[in-house]
Amino acid sequence: MHPEIHASIAGRLVIVGFGSIGQGVLPLILRHVALDRDRITIFTAHDRGRDVAQSWGIADFRLQPLTRETYRQQLEPLLRQGGFLLNLSYDVSSVALIELCHRLDVPYLDSCIEPWAGGHFDPELTPTERSNYGQRELALAVGRKDWRHRPTCVVTHGVNPGLISHFTKRALSSMASDLGLVSAPQAAREDWARLAMILGVRVIHIAERDFQQSAQQKQPGEFVNTWSTEAFVGEGSQPAELGWGTHEKVLPAGGRRHPIGSQAAIYLERPGVSVRVRSWTPLQGPYHGFLITHAESISIADYLTLREGATVVYRPTVHYAYHPCDDAVMSIFEYCGKGYQLPARSLLLREEVICGTDELGILLCGNAKGVYWYGSRLTIEEARALAPCNNATTLQTAAGVLGGLIWTIENPGRGVVEPDAMDHERIMRIAEPYLGTMVGAWDAWNPLRGREQLFPEDIDRDDPWQFKNILVT
Repeated sequence: MHPEIHASIAGRLVIVGFGSIGQGVLPLILRHVALDRDRITIFTAHDRGRDVAQSWGIADFRLQPLTRETYRQQLEPLLRQGGFLLNLSYDVSSVALIELCHRLDVPYLDSCIEPWAGGHFDPELTPTERSNYGQRELALAVGRKDWRHRPTCVVTHGVNPGLISHFTKRALSSMASDLGLVSAPQAAREDWARLAMILGVRVIHIAERDFQQSAQQKQPGEFVNTWSTEAFVGEGSQPAELGWGTHEKVLPAGGRRHPIGSQAAIYLERPGVSVRVRSWTPLQGPYHGFLITHAESISIADYLTLREGATVVYRPTVHYAYHPCDDAVMSIFEYCGKGYQLPARSLLLREEVICGTDELGILLCGNAKGVYWYGSRLTIEEARALAPCNNATTLQTAAGVLGGLIWTIENPGRGVVEPDAMDHERIMRIAEPYLGTMVGAWDAWNPLRGREQLFPEDIDRDDPWQFKNILVT
């Protein structure tokens, strides 16, 4: 059976960054997008991946990192004749590339909003300037400018952020159906926010447990992960961030509001790799995950905000609860223990994975029936059968990039767009064949279960869904 061709690119496809996600999505793009391989250019700061590009017939592989001083002269000659800019890089400013695409009338997609090199760690920047919240505000501001051209520029569309926003809509719809709630189709963001409020959703977790294992045990002085070490450490070193719900009574210790923007989120005065939270997935059950800052924590909370006039009457608390593979957990502990110094060696687990599943979904909390989880359960065996150059984690992300890229081509002239404002069913139709088994599951879990009799903790027994009950102290 021939794969379905969803779209075509007449100009040049320029890919910036060719790490684990770039290598994983390239075969999917060639499978589902009609374009000439001679019109693909890859810019990368690392030589790794050159053999993958060559194996797929991509000759224009440039070991030329983009910098603040050089990116225009590197990209403009290639993009002036149309095409597409796919940004999968680290340490390259997403806002700068979006502005360039608006000037040149070229569509764009990235999987996260990145600053220039050093932006995650610069002590001269304020926490807001270092945060995903601040980077999001800058990107959305580009979309509000009076540009001559308004090409579609999709920001933060991998799996999370990205597909997880579409999982959220699927989960809300499934929950409503299970509860026998008959409602009109949700057409606008206010409809989705009202549905979430009616369903009693007070807290939303991006709940992920990566079970993938390698035959080789992590060594001291080595950071092991199933996707980019540099990107993971970068976002983990940013302040922990979460969408902040209207039901919350008090800010957590070290919690701060931002001085600008939508006010849909707060941050903690601690890096995300040092903050743990309680959550639940169907395979794992209850677990402790890391509250790593992610753009979807802010955009979902903002999208599901319901207002009456200028007053916010409903918003859920939203955050990531990430339990990476076990070797990555040990790597995080070592990284934190050594004063947030990245070890000299890193290992990306791909061919080394011998077993395991990445279980990634959205957990809706607060309904009287219990919590509802909806998401992807993808095994390493399925990932290898579905697409080359991937493990379960990278294929979930690559599927999101593919779906977002095709939607961007199909929807020109939209300006800057976040995943929450896109057609979730269209994108899921493209991505779902690469996501393994999609699962919906109810459970009676809440963050107080099993804790009431153990220690006299400072918990709110009247409301289990206060963030103070979810935070591991």
